Amino acid sequence: MADRPGAVVVGTGFGCRVHVPALRAAGFDVMGLVGTDADRTARRAERSGVPHTFTDLADALVRDDVVAVTIATPPHTHAALAIAAAGAGRHVICEKPFALDADDARAMHAAAETAGVTHLVGHEFRWAPERAVAARALRAGAVGEPRFATFVSYVPMLADPEAKMPSWWFDEAAGGGWLGASGSHVVDQIRTWLGEFVSVSATVGVTSARTGVAEDSFTVRFRLAGPAGQPVDGVLQQTAAAWGPYGGVTRVAGTDGSLWTEGDAVWLADRDGERVLAVPDDLVPPAAPGASDDPRHRFTHLELGPYTRLCEVLRAAVDGRPVEAAVPVPTFADGVACMEVLDAIRASAVAGGAAVAIG
Repeated sequence: MADRPGAVVVGTGFGCRVHVPALRAAGFDVMGLVGTDADRTARRAERSGVPHTFTDLADALVRDDVVAVTIATPPHTHAALAIAAAGAGRHVICEKPFALDADDARAMHAAAETAGVTHLVGHEFRWAPERAVAARALRAGAVGEPRFATFVSYVPMLADPEAKMPSWWFDEAAGGGWLGASGSHVVDQIRTWLGEFVSVSATVGVTSARTGVAEDSFTVRFRLAGPAGQPVDGVLQQTAAAWGPYGGVTRVAGTDGSLWTEGDAVWLADRDGERVLAVPDDLVPPAAPGASDDPRHRFTHLELGPYTRLCEVLRAAVDGRPVEAAVPVPTFADGVACMEVLDAIRASAVAGGAAVAIG
């Protein structure tokens, strides 16, 4: 294996902003960039220092110096790209929302398993320190048996109808909407923290002054099969169209305590009082750039460190080394599980909030 194995990034937005630097930090050479617009792809490749450009992934897959492919394109394109990459024997990271629906997700998982390649999904926030610390504490029984959970967020990103966003974000047929963009991350967070979804009752809608677009808000009442077999009841509610500062509540209550987050800090309350949980050395992410005033990079400082950890898992797999990750590694199987929950949420919303069973 080369000292720095070759990778190709499909997608010139998030792909250039996060995938390219994360792959390099994990020890890959990014050999090519794939985009739909040849001129734009060439400009972004030059800016990112990527030597080759393509408008068709098939042309990149014929290169024998490419062993891995990462996919950062609109969700409705993921299935064809991931299946092609796996079929060519390349290891794959695919972004979230993982697919257009659970049927596509299952096809992607089956193709990767059949090909025997490493398959990872872009749930990099499993490595975000506050989420990783909370997940570890909950698995260790910090609150006893979890019984009650709240995940509520007010986000200003889409409040202004004039805000510049990729057009597919508002196109349901392309996999757009805030449920997939952000809800997929929180569904993965809930599964990692507390267990598998059993049922959901949901509504989705538009809070901003837009019409004829995919949802920017959703409310989900859920029940989980908790880690001790006791059901966990909770609420997942988000809007991306709230004017003002970010705000919300992330909290889990159990038989012996309560755990919540405040910014980067994880708090635990029990009969011994309240305290902030320390971040163990193995959960400290790589150094990332500072916060930027550039709107294109408003989240890069939060995303790049955790994404580098995900790419380090990919590198270990490419090298044939044992994967030693501090958190459960997100694979295409997790992508399938997440899409099954998202499909159930959408089905419930269509049915006026009726409960929909999962699994």
